[in-house]
Amino acid sequence: AVAIGPASGSVAVVTADGDKNRPVTKVITLLKDMQKQLQKEADEDEAIYDKMACWCQTNDREKTEAIKTAEVRIDGLTTKIEELTAGSARLNTEIKNLEKEIAENQDSLDKATAIREKQLAEFNAEEKDLLESVSALKAAITVLSKHHSGGFLQVANNRILGVAATLENELSKHAALLQGVLSPSERRAAAAFVQAPADYFDAAPTFKQSYAPQSGEIFGILRQMLETFESNLSAAQKEELANQKAYEELKAAKQDEIKAGQDQVDTKTGELATTDENNAQAKVDVEDTKASLSADEQFLMMLKEKCAMTDKEWEERQKTRQLEMEAVSQALAVLSGDDAHDLFTRTFNPSFLQIEGSDRREAAAKVLSTVADKVHNPRLATLAYQVKLDAFTRVKKAIDDMIAQLLKEKDDEIKHKDFCTDEFHTNQLQTEQKDREEQDLTATIEDLSMKIEGLAKAIEELKGEIAEMQVQLKRAGEDRELQNKEFQSTVADQRETQKLLTSALQFLKDFYHKKTAFIQKQEPVGPPPPAGFETYKNNAGSGGVIQLIQQIISDAKAMEAEAIRSEEDAQKAYEDFVKETNASIEAKSKDIVEKSEVKARAEGDLVETKEAKEAVILELEQLSNYNAQLHQSCDFVLKNFELRQTARDEEVEALRQAKAILSGAKFEEFLQKV
Repeated sequence: AVAIGPASGSVAVVTADGDKNRPVTKVITLLKDMQKQLQKEADEDEAIYDKMACWCQTNDREKTEAIKTAEVRIDGLTTKIEELTAGSARLNTEIKNLEKEIAENQDSLDKATAIREKQLAEFNAEEKDLLESVSALKAAITVLSKHHSGGFLQVANNRILGVAATLENELSKHAALLQGVLSPSERRAAAAFVQAPADYFDAAPTFKQSYAPQSGEIFGILRQMLETFESNLSAAQKEELANQKAYEELKAAKQDEIKAGQDQVDTKTGELATTDENNAQAKVDVEDTKASLSADEQFLMMLKEKCAMTDKEWEERQKTRQLEMEAVSQALAVLSGDDAHDLFTRTFNPSFLQIEGSDRREAAAKVLSTVADKVHNPRLATLAYQVKLDAFTRVKKAIDDMIAQLLKEKDDEIKHKDFCTDEFHTNQLQTEQKDREEQDLTATIEDLSMKIEGLAKAIEELKGEIAEMQVQLKRAGEDRELQNKEFQSTVADQRETQKLLTSALQFLKDFYHKKTAFIQKQEPVGPPPPAGFETYKNNAGSGGVIQLIQQIISDAKAMEAEAIRSEEDAQKAYEDFVKETNASIEAKSKDIVEKSEVKARAEGDLVETKEAKEAVILELEQLSNYNAQLHQSCDFVLKNFELRQTARDEEVEALRQAKAILSGAKFEEFLQKV
């Protein structure tokens, strides 16, 4: 058992022989347990750190590879989207053109059908009319044929009137058709029959019928009209068959063209649907890939931050635990030594220990002086001197104030150290992000610069080609003009040559082809005259000259014709060249406009990208300046943090020990608790 009690301002400690070292033994046992617990915690921390390090390495590698794969996939999908968009535009244009062709073919077919229906209606009406006329004429002929075959038998009056009515109706209805078919006399006979049909069929012929019965003439007129109508009906039917055949051929051709066009529309519509579907899917894929890329980049940034913090925490925990284990080991070594054992034996015995006030001052001053010398703190040295001279109350008040000040400085220094650590980490992350942005912008600037350079070069080449074509066009025009002038001169020379040669030829022909007769005049009776001229003969070379002139004229005409053909060919070639060159110039000019627009957009993007890069560089400079400021403010604190904290803790502990020594009753309570 242990008994502790006050006696005359001193502390007395009484212990039994068997338990005189029991309090210190408990402390040693606790320290050994602490060593085991600290080692166990160190092993657990190491296992946790190994798992975290493995997680960091694996995910860093996987996410970095995933980001590279996503960037490659985005580039491929972007190219695919551009190709599919161009293909969709091309298919839409082709479908519109095909639909236009189908509409035109359908319109042509509809017009042809309308014309065919009109022709058919007209034919049906004409055929019906002719059939009715043929039927009526056949009936009339039948009536008249009975009269003739029956030996001029009396015919019923109503039938005669019916024949007359039929004849009058057909003459009136088909006047245009019968134009030129019936002679004037036949028309007069028909008109007379219509006016007085009964006179043609009397049993006893009148004076008007003293000659052969006129009914035979009417019979012939009716047969002639019948043949005309039947012939016209046959021609109309043949024409109808030809029109129907032509329409069927046209209809079949147009339907084939429409079907072929519609098949192409269906095929291209299917291709368009597939292209648009693939384009939409590619756009969805690129958005999904971008979202996945953004998520992977954010995760990788978080991973690097977390892993960096874990590494830092692991180092701090290792260092702190090592210091703690060293402190425990040192305390255990101090308490387990032989000298300490003897000291504890002497301390915890039945004798009385008295400490006088002056002795406590000396002990407290000695503690403070020792720590002041160790940490080089003039405030502690001053306080140690004051402990020797001043009263306990003032000294303890000074000790309390200094402990509070030291604790405040310790807390401020910890906050400053945490602030520095966080700011350094944030500054590093922001700098890395801005470095990546600068690299991306630099790559974009290079790409845009190369694109602009390529476009500018292509535009200059196109301009040079256009200028060269314009020069060639001008030269061709000048050459054509010279050729035409030469042609005009050649043709004029040939025609003038032909004119002169024709004139000369005409003079020769007029002379040599003219038959001249030299008539011998009768001489008067008298002596004979002297010998006269010999017979005049044409020049032997006149025929060759005439043929040569004719050959030269023929050659001149042939040369003129050849010159005209050459001129026409040259003119056509020139017109074709001008047409093709102008078309090429127009196409190249359009290409220049398009490339200029693309170049202008690229230049605008380049300006914006350079401005963005300058902004990023400015931010990097600001981050670098802030980093330098952090180093100025934080390097000393971070480098000496542990040393300063340890020194400050030693100062506080020394102050507390000195105060405990000066506070007699409190020191006794401390010994009792131990």
